Amino acid sequence: MLTIVRDPAPAPIARRSPALAHLTPNWFAVVMGTGIIAVGAASLPVDLPGRDSIARGFWVLATAALLLLSVAFAAHWVRHREQALGYARNPAMAPFYGALPMAVLTVGAGAAGVGTEIFGPSAVVAAALLWALGTVAGVTAAIIVPPRMLSGGIPSPVWLMPVVPPMVSAATGAALIPHLPEGQARLTMLLGCYALFAMALTAAVVTMAVVIGHLARAGLPGVQAIPTMWIPLGVIGQSIAAANLLGRVSGTAVSSDAAAGLRAFGVAYGTGVAGIGALVLGFACLLTYRAAGRGLRFSMSWWSFTFPLGACAVGAGALGMATDSVAVQWFSVALFALLLGIWAVVAANTARGVWTRTLLVPAP
Repeated sequence: MLTIVRDPAPAPIARRSPALAHLTPNWFAVVMGTGIIAVGAASLPVDLPGRDSIARGFWVLATAALLLLSVAFAAHWVRHREQALGYARNPAMAPFYGALPMAVLTVGAGAAGVGTEIFGPSAVVAAALLWALGTVAGVTAAIIVPPRMLSGGIPSPVWLMPVVPPMVSAATGAALIPHLPEGQARLTMLLGCYALFAMALTAAVVTMAVVIGHLARAGLPGVQAIPTMWIPLGVIGQSIAAANLLGRVSGTAVSSDAAAGLRAFGVAYGTGVAGIGALVLGFACLLTYRAAGRGLRFSMSWWSFTFPLGACAVGAGALGMATDSVAVQWFSVALFALLLGIWAVVAANTARGVWTRTLLVPAP
């Protein structure tokens, strides 16, 4: 320590090292919450002024954040391996490793929907590679992480993080199907996406049953953990989007009768689950309002507001287009507008926390 004080050159490095040492996987929620705005803007069922610029801008921002965090996270594992292993073995931190594949999948979805306007057809190739990488990582997380959570973690909505990625793969994979060769390639992709849908939905239902049982016995989480109560909306929104987006493109891979059945399934599933989503959204808003009055302070958990809400906006848009419901389509616009406002607040607080370094040290 005395050497560092006497030598002014290494001092900046000494101040930076804690930030890298304590770089946790929940930081990838920044990419998720930013990238979902690009995906949501590109998929809005209503052609609003400026939507294309918003989609392009937020996709570029999310891509830059993903690249930066990926390099920093790799350096974290190289330079602070014991610290990284400690986080990976921690049952409370393990669920957040689901954020990594979802960040990759979200940026990949933006590449398919927005990147082609910037980079042309090569963006589709990048989207396919990111989808494959995110899907493999997401399925791996869904298999490996839950046993770690069960080894001593306390059930909470955060437990959904590692089981949601396959659902994101199902929803984002729909955009790639029309770009595949006709025939078996498209059929295989379609069936694979429905398998991912079923995998994630089953895991999410089981996980939520465990979480709800714990909440019924132990009560609601503390004030600072209330933002995580929004996480179930991510599963709801992504599943509605997946069911309807896959139904929309199914005609390119299966017979017209089968495609009609899949579209009908998407509408029926989306309509029923949307009712559950409305209930969960209202409950989450009420809890957040009460928590704000009880001293809710900013933390990285506030990013839990963004991706789930964006997923609901995308899901509502997909359902609105499948049913030709103008009311549902404009509801998706309202959710997207709310998302933009919330993102601005969360991003501003995050930037301030990074500048003051309060977010770069372990929470007390």
